[in-house]
Amino acid sequence: MTGSPHRIDDEQVATDAVDMATLLRENKKLQEENAALRDRMLRALAEAENVRSQADRTIADARQFAISEFARELLTVVDNLQRTVEAAETQLVDPRVEESVLLQGVQVTLRAFLQTLERFGVRPIEALGRPFDPNLHEAIMEEDDPSQPPGIVTRVVENGYTLRGRLLRPARVAVSKTTGEPSTEDAAADPAAGDLGVLWGSAVDP
Repeated sequence: MTGSPHRIDDEQVATDAVDMATLLRENKKLQEENAALRDRMLRALAEAENVRSQADRTIADARQFAISEFARELLTVVDNLQRTVEAAETQLVDPRVEESVLLQGVQVTLRAFLQTLERFGVRPIEALGRPFDPNLHEAIMEEDDPSQPPGIVTRVVENGYTLRGRLLRPARVAVSKTTGEPSTEDAAADPAAGDLGVLWGSAVDP
């Protein structure tokens, strides 16, 4: 006895419904997997971009600061030229001696050195009369100076320099004494009281 046509149609509808539900579940699963893959791909691309950017920055820094050691060595030459000029100027008896070829030659050489360094991003640190900054200055002594408040650079013993905004060499300076603090002479009797490393800190190495 053959089945009722209605029953066969109902079974077919039920089968089709099951197949459709399966397809929907599989489609949803595929969409979720696709979304997860897309998220991982975007993360990988972002990470690759970060790595590339960091590499670019590293290369740029290497190009800009590769001359650091060489520049520090040149600063020794600049220091010696500056000391020569200062010594010659302070020992002059006759102002006309300033016109000497030797002194003029040293001055010209010094200016040429400084101009060359500046072209490569090396610039002197402004220290005299400025508040002491441990990131730029190295305090080597304290001085009594009633005309200045405590913590002001009163004398530059050795010029400091930056390379493209980064510290190349700190300025070695004398600083006005903090009220009530012992001077460097008094500190000889009490080393702890005159420890400039404690009072002022030390400059950061580049």
